[in-house]
Amino acid sequence: MAGGGGVGDGGAEGGGGERAVGVLLGELQRLYREVERGTEAFNATEEQLRRRRAEVGRLDAELARARLSLHDSRGAAGRLARQQYQGSTGISPYVRLLLARDPQHALDQGHVIGRLARERAETVGRLASGERKADGLARKARAALDDQLTLAERAKKERDDVRRRLDDVEELLASLTAEQLAALAELEKKGVAQAQEKLVASGALGAPGEDRKPSKEGEQAVRYAVRQIGKPYEWGAEGPRSYDCSGLTSEAWGHAGTPIPRTSEEQWARLTRIPLTRLRPGDLVIYFPEATHVAMYLGGGKVVQAPRTGEKVKVTPIAAQPVLGAVRPDPEGKPLGRYEPPPVRQAPATDVR
Repeated sequence: MAGGGGVGDGGAEGGGGERAVGVLLGELQRLYREVERGTEAFNATEEQLRRRRAEVGRLDAELARARLSLHDSRGAAGRLARQQYQGSTGISPYVRLLLARDPQHALDQGHVIGRLARERAETVGRLASGERKADGLARKARAALDDQLTLAERAKKERDDVRRRLDDVEELLASLTAEQLAALAELEKKGVAQAQEKLVASGALGAPGEDRKPSKEGEQAVRYAVRQIGKPYEWGAEGPRSYDCSGLTSEAWGHAGTPIPRTSEEQWARLTRIPLTRLRPGDLVIYFPEATHVAMYLGGGKVVQAPRTGEKVKVTPIAAQPVLGAVRPDPEGKPLGRYEPPPVRQAPATDVR
């Protein structure tokens, strides 16, 4: 449904007016799509940044332990050096053995000396190993910190880009009259209904009424997502007060005990793909060629989703956006014997924003 084109002039009535509204809707949907693409890029960078921060913390802690161990090894090596210097006579153990009045006692002393020598060698070895480990960890920590700073800068640029695109959306909406906004909402609703009818008629969703049962985890994910209906969309949000599209789906499956990737692109790339004819509640429906939007299937050709800025989490037809495909977070999950869909309360009506 999203398309390019400039903003047209004219009213909402007549052939020319309808075309003008169509141009407006296409422009608005293009802007929304750009916002969502930027949002998912930001989410992906934030996820990388989160992992890198954890890696930096882990390396810092390991480096601190290595330095403490190195400090202890250096202290032990220093004590051995002082003992060796203070106990040195300049006479080799062999000469002392020949000159000893009690050769057996000298031999016993030789064993002690040998053991001390081995301990010294082990201490020196630990010292050298500790120095190598500390140096290696310091290099890794510096590299991880550099990566963290790079990712933080990228996230800032992506966040600023999303805000600029949101400003473009707000500017376009502010330029429209109440009649134009109403016409846009009606035209979008009509387009969704036509797309849904076409999808159902094609048999892509399987036979009518052929709804499958979810797995136990899928049911939990569905119930979580449905409980969020009415909460506002907010880009980059993962709940509990607001969500973006992939924030809703990832949190729902996380609460079901099955962590999934944070972004819609990663959900599409890493989760098991299934045909639409095999959809069951809890499966994820991915939208647009770039996989920049995601919703959760409820059954009966409906999904629950966090649609876009200005709207709330709600239930829509599956064809509310152009469908790319579907994925299943728990491909090994067995369907429930009995399933009672959760009651769904629809979110308050919103306009095209």
